[in-house]
Amino acid sequence: MPNSKTRVTVHSKLTVVSDTPVKPGKTYPLSVLDHAMGFHTLHIIFYYRYNRLDDKNSSDLGRLRQSLSEVLSQYPPVTGRLISDDQGNWEVRCNDAGLRVLKAKVDCSLDEWLKSADGDEEKDLTVWEEIPDDPKVWSPYRVQMNDFDEGGLAIGLSCPHMYADPTCATTFMNSWTEFYRRVCISHNPFFHPPGLHGRTNPNTNTESAKYYEAKSRAKPPSAVKMSTATFRFSDRMIKKCLLEIQTHCPDATPFDMLAALFWSSVIKAKTPKNTQVHNLSICMDFRKRMHAPLPHGFFGNALHFSKVSTDLRESEEGGFEYMTKIIHEHLLTIDEEEYWSVIDWLESQKEEGTKYAPPFRMYGPELTCVNMEDVSAFATMIENMKPVHVSYHIGNVDGEGLILVLPSPEEGLGRTVMVTLPEDQTDKLCKDPSILRLEPTMLVSGRC
Repeated sequence: MPNSKTRVTVHSKLTVVSDTPVKPGKTYPLSVLDHAMGFHTLHIIFYYRYNRLDDKNSSDLGRLRQSLSEVLSQYPPVTGRLISDDQGNWEVRCNDAGLRVLKAKVDCSLDEWLKSADGDEEKDLTVWEEIPDDPKVWSPYRVQMNDFDEGGLAIGLSCPHMYADPTCATTFMNSWTEFYRRVCISHNPFFHPPGLHGRTNPNTNTESAKYYEAKSRAKPPSAVKMSTATFRFSDRMIKKCLLEIQTHCPDATPFDMLAALFWSSVIKAKTPKNTQVHNLSICMDFRKRMHAPLPHGFFGNALHFSKVSTDLRESEEGGFEYMTKIIHEHLLTIDEEEYWSVIDWLESQKEEGTKYAPPFRMYGPELTCVNMEDVSAFATMIENMKPVHVSYHIGNVDGEGLILVLPSPEEGLGRTVMVTLPEDQTDKLCKDPSILRLEPTMLVSGRC
């Protein structure tokens, strides 16, 4: 939610429509995986050194608005409105109602913001709204254009998570900036929600299906004040750390290593230490992990959640290297049958065989770590400028918290890690020697 004392002031709103009208009566049903994400929202912020105010048409967004209208012609669901179908499930009425765009001014420079803002203040750069009771005239997608003093631009994109996962929303942004640069779209949108539906011979007897069933029954966690910190690790330090653990896990990826590092640090930060078993929920995109891969431009959600566990004694005795190994080995066990079994299970929960069951908390209540290494966040170039930083926020994250492992603007194995945790744990992570020895740069982390 917006802060009471904010340096971000929204000064105008407008609606951008597509260049090409959609065929009357066109609808787009949301898939079973989309419905499952209905509890959460998605917010992405792309930071650029680009000075939009140099554009002669800056009062009306200039070329950015023109290219947005063009890309919206390729994405009819983005300009549509949510309605319920005859079974009470969500679908999009593709009626060219348009995308809402807000324009805002930030009362500091871009560099000052990246050094001084915290995770809560960063949320002011995007729109945070829940789906209203009657969403027929509500714009699910929102874009906020934030101009900094002395130049600099942050583009905030927001939508209900059941509309898009991080890969999908980032691909939309990539396409927008490609239209802006007058180059061909790298990944055309692929609209086919029936592609992910329950099978004729369902299988719900897998570890993943059992895990989703347990998540659906989990009690809501107690409300705890959360805070966010962002750590950027260089290619050099990631390579150094992977070399150190090569004996224990020679095939470890940067995600394996960073997930283990932050998971073990969170376990140490918890007080009191009265939990003997610690669970980590791992979320990954499965578009390219299937035997017949989904196109990169698949529109919607293609995320899979699984659980890895360790007891306190093993984590303390085995250390960071042991944690890396069990994460790596766990991910090797996740095959395509696990993905399909979850879809089968979600389909089996339909009320009276037609209406999808109410959504439940996917990011939580246990600590959740999301592998976003392959999200092409830094392909969203304006002119010839990559973003200097990209942040991702998930709405309605409570419980033990969230760890996002993201790409970095640096070439190679550089990574960015965003953590949203109970406030006291975030403070401890910012001072944890095992993290600080990798010499991270702190961004948008306030007091950290």
